[in-house]
Amino acid sequence: MTAAPHQARRPDRPDRPDRPDCWMPTFTGRRVWLLDPRPEDISIADIAHALSQQCRYNGHTRVLLSVAEHCVLVSELVAPENALWGLLHDAAEAYVGDLIRPLKQQLPDFIRIEARVLRAITERFGLDPVMPPEVAAVDTRILLDERAALFDEPPDGRIPGERCGVRIRAWDPPTAERQYLRRFHELTAPAAEASPCVPG
Repeated sequence: MTAAPHQARRPDRPDRPDRPDCWMPTFTGRRVWLLDPRPEDISIADIAHALSQQCRYNGHTRVLLSVAEHCVLVSELVAPENALWGLLHDAAEAYVGDLIRPLKQQLPDFIRIEARVLRAITERFGLDPVMPPEVAAVDTRILLDERAALFDEPPDGRIPGERCGVRIRAWDPPTAERQYLRRFHELTAPAAEASPCVPG
């Protein structure tokens, strides 16, 4: 008996019994299994494109500050040896989204999934799986700069340290995507020459 058209197997639904049925399509046409992410699933083009279109603070800002611009700023503030980690520290959000911190802290399962994705990203680009303390510190301190530029509220007194002193440029998504990729290739060029398979 021939199945009706609506009962036919969907061509976009991969038959992968070895991986949990929780996957997403990406900008470049790849599939990423969110519960079983692997380095070969990861593409810097997907990361740059997705982060360039995600606004920080759930969009509650005077102007667009994309996650991509935020990551470029962090990469420029940390020491050179931590710059690639700074650029990629929020790269998992290209696949799981950018949840605001107060909500994320209430969702331990989400935190675990995000950590798996980030681990696959660090493996893909040859980074230590543990985020350098400097990157984590700058990622927190830059909140002072961002909130001063994007909100009417005063800086949050609970955030330690002083402002980083950066200028928020409010790139539009195409500019943010280009600048993110430019920064990535700037940071990986020597490694790419030594090992052509690193960027992707």
